Amino acid sequence: MTAARTPFSSPADRPQLGLRERKKIKTREAIRTATYALIKEQGYDATTIEQIADRAEVSPSTVFRYFPTKEDIVLTDEYDAPMLEELRARPAGEPWMDSVRHVMRMATNALMAEDPEVVRMRAHLGVQVPAVRSRMFESMSETGRLLRAALADRTGLDPDSLEVRVYAMSLVGGLMEANMTWAENGFKDDLGALLDRALDVMEHGLPTRNP
Repeated sequence: MTAARTPFSSPADRPQLGLRERKKIKTREAIRTATYALIKEQGYDATTIEQIADRAEVSPSTVFRYFPTKEDIVLTDEYDAPMLEELRARPAGEPWMDSVRHVMRMATNALMAEDPEVVRMRAHLGVQVPAVRSRMFESMSETGRLLRAALADRTGLDPDSLEVRVYAMSLVGGLMEANMTWAENGFKDDLGALLDRALDVMEHGLPTRNP
């Protein structure tokens, strides 16, 4: 895949990274690209780590070194760190949910500009493949931990406090449900609009009638 030329461009293109780190990122991208191509050709279950390694021109052990499971190849990307950087860079006086909306719009636009087919494939696999869906739920805790740190920076609250933990995981879970709703309904809705609706629930609570 070609990195999108946005504030969320792949970290491999960032000059402050050393050569070793850039090589690691490019290897991960090659493995992911090979995986998506094989899944498109033959389906998820038929795609093996050996096939992925051969297509990416690396060894199976290299694939496992970067991604412990096949599900991780599908679910992980290089966007978490840039998103958190952008979130931390927002004005200190900006309402928290406004900051989150800004970052989510940037991330969604960057992902869709880079390769919308891959974005849809990832969402589809999360709905259709139990192993991917299970790993998705497992990975929520790591995303929540990163978000808790950003929340603590902004609010001064303890990142390990119950309130911060509940808020962070509610936000992560809500955004994931928006993504799954998008896939379950055949991608006919606008993903950005669904994410905005999820954030509306976080900000204002449940609506009094069906949207």
